[in-house]
Amino acid sequence: MKRELGIARCGLACCLCSENVTCKGCRRDGFLELSWCKDANWCENRKCCLAKDLPGCWACGDSDCRKGLFDEKVKALAFTEYVRRYGMEALLDRLEINEKNGIIYHREGIMGDYDEFDDVEELIKFIQTGHH
Repeated sequence: MKRELGIARCGLACCLCSENVTCKGCRRDGFLELSWCKDANWCENRKCCLAKDLPGCWACGDSDCRKGLFDEKVKALAFTEYVRRYGMEALLDRLEINEKNGIIYHREGIMGDYDEFDDVEELIKFIQTGHH
């Protein structure tokens, strides 16, 4: 885990992403360099956060938002809600513990254990306990 990369504005875990060997995430200036998130240029969640001057979607008052990744990824929505409720450090702590206990963020491709959920609350419970 590269904890210093933290959580992307949309809620995805840059710190656990399989592409983080060369990527530095989307939360820093200079993202258009080749070493930054390849999706940052088109990401609706990133654009919205920048327009509202927010560090991430968790800081927005619209918890019903379904822009960008929130329309398709329960993982991004649940991670964002987790930060909103418990804080960034709490999410990073749980992700680190879960990784040490064998929970996989990415397998080959982009799917992992956190992608097996259709319900935000069930995924939040999984993040907290590490058990289905």
